[in-house]
Amino acid sequence: MTYKITVLSGDGIGPEVMEQGLKVLESAAKKYNFDIEINHALIGAVAIDETGNPLPDETIEKCEAADAVLLGAVGHPKYDNDPHAKIRPEQGLLKIRKTLGLFANIRPVSTYEILYDKSPIKTERIKGVDFVVYRELTGGIYFGKKGTSPDGKSAFDTSEYHVDEIDRIARLAFDAALKRRKKLCLVDKANVIETSRLWRATVDKIAAEPQYAEVEYSSMFVDNAAMQLIQWPTQFDVILTENMFGDIITDEASVIPGSMGLLPSSSVGTSKALFEPIHGSYPQAAGKNTANPMATILSVAMMLEYLNQDAAGKAIRDAVNDALTASFVTEDISNENPKSTSDVGDWICEQINA
Repeated sequence: MTYKITVLSGDGIGPEVMEQGLKVLESAAKKYNFDIEINHALIGAVAIDETGNPLPDETIEKCEAADAVLLGAVGHPKYDNDPHAKIRPEQGLLKIRKTLGLFANIRPVSTYEILYDKSPIKTERIKGVDFVVYRELTGGIYFGKKGTSPDGKSAFDTSEYHVDEIDRIARLAFDAALKRRKKLCLVDKANVIETSRLWRATVDKIAAEPQYAEVEYSSMFVDNAAMQLIQWPTQFDVILTENMFGDIITDEASVIPGSMGLLPSSSVGTSKALFEPIHGSYPQAAGKNTANPMATILSVAMMLEYLNQDAAGKAIRDAVNDALTASFVTEDISNENPKSTSDVGDWICEQINA
């Protein structure tokens, strides 16, 4: 079996963490007897610099032809710090999600004992945290009609959802809950926002279907959920929410484990899927060989599980856990004898090959 993988290394630390992810992918492929065909393409600031477009047509074509897509990171200060920039790296992210129909962003969040003292939250609150957020990714306020008045004194952003958009991601989330601890919490703002009321009504109906009878279903307003994520994060199993709320609470949740360098994610559609670490491009560390590659490596594990190479995915997860247990980690996790980006990648490859 040969899998076609399109690789978008992107900006900042993206290329160097991606290099480690690809090394691990190659080790897993050799160990578990499947082949990988890699095609590189441009996205983000590097794509703007080379083509003037944050997502060139050639990149779209390569992604559409792939079995899966791996993304490093997108973003650069020269665009972030320019409020008048008409073309931005992040436009490439929004476009690829829409073009490939990647309607569901899936972000697992779990804690590791080695990182308890790195979390800003008390250890007793984060022991045993293990939940996943299903965020709708191609609708809502980010994709609705928007504009600014001619005098520049008012602006608007429109949030719109259709029942079908809600239904398709809700069923993914309920199916995931059945395979986990059988709990699902819908996060919305149904007391104020009309689209949230549509979400609530739609998800309530799905929750009542016989195939989901085992799922303990609840709902929570987003402001309360933001508080509960810090006060009592172990209560959550599967969180389902709309685009903007999901963007905010997943970034909030990312601080719970103590390092963003450990959190992978996937964005899936009906026929395509993209896998990426949740961290940004961190340009200050680019080229220094100090960035944590584990989130990218765990994104590779998620990708392999999506491609039904479960044993290979598990081997990668186990190797990452072994590295954490052995404290073979980068400086963001431990300042005591920290390892380089490439050292961590090599060590994980050795564990897989053993």
